[in-house]
Amino acid sequence: MTELLMPSLLLIVGLSLLVWGADKLVFGSAALARNYGISPLVIGMTILAMGSSAPEMMVSAAAALDGKTDTAVGNVIGSNIANIALILGITAIIKPLAISSGIIRRELPLMLIVTLLAGGIMYNNYLGFNEGLLLIALFAAFIIAMLYISKSEQKNGDNLLEEQESEIPEGVENKKALFWVVVGLILLPVGANMLIDNAVVIAKYFGMSDLVIGLTIIALGTSLPELAASVAGVLKGEDDMAAGNIIGSNVFNILAVMGIPALINPSEISPDLMGRDFYVMMGVSILLLFMALGKSRSINRIEGSILVTCFLAYQGYLFYSM
Repeated sequence: MTELLMPSLLLIVGLSLLVWGADKLVFGSAALARNYGISPLVIGMTILAMGSSAPEMMVSAAAALDGKTDTAVGNVIGSNIANIALILGITAIIKPLAISSGIIRRELPLMLIVTLLAGGIMYNNYLGFNEGLLLIALFAAFIIAMLYISKSEQKNGDNLLEEQESEIPEGVENKKALFWVVVGLILLPVGANMLIDNAVVIAKYFGMSDLVIGLTIIALGTSLPELAASVAGVLKGEDDMAAGNIIGSNVFNILAVMGIPALINPSEISPDLMGRDFYVMMGVSILLLFMALGKSRSINRIEGSILVTCFLAYQGYLFYSM
């Protein structure tokens, strides 16, 4: 086991660089955008919203470039499962999570539709270039639609938008903002490659496939920004931000993060993705919907515990079936 010490340390370093680099890239990009007169609404709904999914995007791109499409797609599916079952579960255990009617009426159905789309794309066990174009086009349409909807909500004084806009940095000089953009652009690929290379070393030691690597080690690592954002949101009483962050991240992951490896490296994917992992992702998504539709319109601590148990059972099954 001593031969795993260095890969484990390098994996942690790579993950830290990935998360920190994404944060600095978002900080610098948002500051530059504000300095050049782009509205806070546009910055919030594009740069800030995509910030938490930046690690998944970079890891999937790096994996696809390395010919590991199973790892890239496994990262998407595994992250979405972790977002709902682990992160929302932990968040609800810390503090029961209220789900607003707006999220139930709009964001949750959208997430389910996009999840079904992922199943349709993976059905033939092939991720093609044209499917990548479709996903990226839908991602662009999603961003435009969210901007339109958010603009109307902004007129009604939406608290969530005000909170999001308050996170945009002010008074940052262009030189400083550009410096952090460059730092982020350097650290993201360096961290992504360190994470993948050392995760592969550790996983191969235990006989794990490329797919299981993406579904477990990498998916958990790249989901850390969502965990931090959701816990911080619920502790501040901003339940919509905590839930919306997870649902938005899942939509981003399927449309953008799955679209990237399809464009970079169209190839066959493991039948297990459609035969096993898609149904787990769909199952926890439907479970979340039923919990949100309950009388209390919230996820309580018991339901949070059920979600976390589902995640642990799934992870256990993956390791048991290796």
